Amino acid sequence: MKSAVTICLVPEARQGPFVYHQGLADGCARAAKLGFHGVEIFPPAASAVKPAELKTLLRKHRLQVAAIGTGAGWLTKQWSLTSPDSAIRRKAIQFISQMIDLASQFSAPVIVGSMQGRVQPGIERSQALGWLADGLRKLSLRAAESRQVLLYEPLNRYETNLINRIDSAAEWLDEQSLEHVRVLADLFHTNIEQADVAAAIVRCGSRLGHLHFADSNRQAVGLGHTRMAPIIKALRKVGYEGYLSAEILPLPSSDQASEQTIQSYRKLVVRS
Repeated sequence: MKSAVTICLVPEARQGPFVYHQGLADGCARAAKLGFHGVEIFPPAASAVKPAELKTLLRKHRLQVAAIGTGAGWLTKQWSLTSPDSAIRRKAIQFISQMIDLASQFSAPVIVGSMQGRVQPGIERSQALGWLADGLRKLSLRAAESRQVLLYEPLNRYETNLINRIDSAAEWLDEQSLEHVRVLADLFHTNIEQADVAAAIVRCGSRLGHLHFADSNRQAVGLGHTRMAPIIKALRKVGYEGYLSAEILPLPSSDQASEQTIQSYRKLVVRS
């Protein structure tokens, strides 16, 4: 399992759960200094990232792109895959597709989290889930063209009323035959929704594709009350070899949050 830390390029998300907010050059340098393997990037749009410049930074600091987030499409545009407005759904698919094309240049997956949307008043749940499945299918096939998967992130009940549990998400993806979609387990959300996070990870099995390494209070692992040892054991049981990516609040500061993260990663993963 590998370590990663988040870099946010979206001004509107400065209060969000991202560690670094001072640009790619700054974030990559800080991540490399602490020994992270990769960076997870949250851009305002695909066009905001210049591939050649990012490739230079990655080579310089010996980093990889762990994943690319798409939440800015919801945060700044309110676009989602389950909007009752078909024009908005098309815009959401186009926005995420452009992110997939960007990510393909770095052999990285793209995350669908907040852009999944929610069941709107007056819309049947089955209809919203149908729109979600349709969007994920189109996007995952695009990702598959570059031999990547699409990451679907179940959010907690306060952020969406679609699918909140990671094991439920894995089961639903199987039912929909979405073979190129994997589950992103965010430990902040799972702490709210799962009675036993480790058991839920085991039930996800090979559907698990990415993990947000966060404690119960959305701070760095070790600063909350999540029992991490059983979770790491479960990840090993299912053969997970992906990233533990710190999508966390930059508290007490960005540097302290990242230092706490890498210390927890080494204690739980490297030395155990």
